[in-house]
Amino acid sequence: MKRIAILGSTGSIGQSALAVVDAHADRLQVVGLAAGENAERLAAQIARYRPRVAAMATGAAIDRLRETQATGDTAIAGSGRDGLVAVASHPDVDLVLCASSGTEALEAVLAAIEHGRTVALANKEILVMAGGIVTEAAARKNVAILPVDSEHNAIHQCLHGRARSEVRRLVLTASGGPFRGRTAFELAAVSADDALKHPTWRMGRKITIDSATLMNKGLEVIEAHWLFGVAGSQIDVVIHPQSVVHSMVELTDGSIIAQLGVTDMRLPIQYAFSYPERWPGLLPPLDLAGAGRLDFEVPDTEAFPCLGLAYRALDAARSLPVVLNAANEVAVARFLDRRLGFTAIPEVIARTMAAHSPAEVATLGAVRAVDHWARQYSQEIARGLELKV
Repeated sequence: MKRIAILGSTGSIGQSALAVVDAHADRLQVVGLAAGENAERLAAQIARYRPRVAAMATGAAIDRLRETQATGDTAIAGSGRDGLVAVASHPDVDLVLCASSGTEALEAVLAAIEHGRTVALANKEILVMAGGIVTEAAARKNVAILPVDSEHNAIHQCLHGRARSEVRRLVLTASGGPFRGRTAFELAAVSADDALKHPTWRMGRKITIDSATLMNKGLEVIEAHWLFGVAGSQIDVVIHPQSVVHSMVELTDGSIIAQLGVTDMRLPIQYAFSYPERWPGLLPPLDLAGAGRLDFEVPDTEAFPCLGLAYRALDAARSLPVVLNAANEVAVARFLDRRLGFTAIPEVIARTMAAHSPAEVATLGAVRAVDHWARQYSQEIARGLELKV
């Protein structure tokens, strides 16, 4: 029996993870749950899975949770980052799934590592913001970080049992989002509702917008650098609209190994939960004949400059990826609030990056300080661009 804690249990990844638990109830036990503001959904999860500990984002959310009278014997660990840390470091946990959005769970991931817990990472912002700190801690404590993002999960599978000296490059696939093929001029008028209509995946709002701008793929490039120890020059992105090939590895002899599967996050989640074993699948296998043709295209970085900004941040290293991530979160939030245009998202990010002088971020305090500056600065830039919407 593997005992798990889920950070972000009421979101799309968290709910998919609980579906995996349901399918393998003889192998998996929920020990901890942490959620944002959705007290009603967390109450239902607590009633069903009876975890030992739970947490929420705010005190007000916890008050609503207590009003449901569903907590029973489940201990409420607290709110915010402290609550996440308490759930992630509970003594009965074997594996922590980080599925919360943004960077609030950074301290919780580090706490899980310090307590020797395996980390299943579905949150790319953690490594974008503090990849060096997190991977150094994991190496020091001999803790595995298992990727849950479908692309990195695919790379992990393709690399399994291979020497790193055999690897020439990693190839991350991207669906291209809902605006694939559109010009920058055409993108100027798209709305948040348009951007939220992803053609192949059903995800949370923020990651869906990131997919539409190709920033999601840029963040994945940075994440792949930290997960697999390869330089940015060894990580390529191709547009693959069918989302059947989840990613590939090119070996030194020119051979390419690919991982294919249906577009359902329950598959990479189950892989992370079962690793190093493989358990029977809970979904029908991929129908190759039904999948039909598989197309691959070069990304249009002129219409979608966020991908290039991410490569620039990775090349500069040090604190610039922190700035990239923070500015992107600010810009996406304003776009979702209908206060910023779609093409203004990369402009906010680029101007914030240009105003920053990269510095070393070897401590959590240094990371948080740069993150705070970038959020404040990008807010000012975004306010100046709102009149253009």
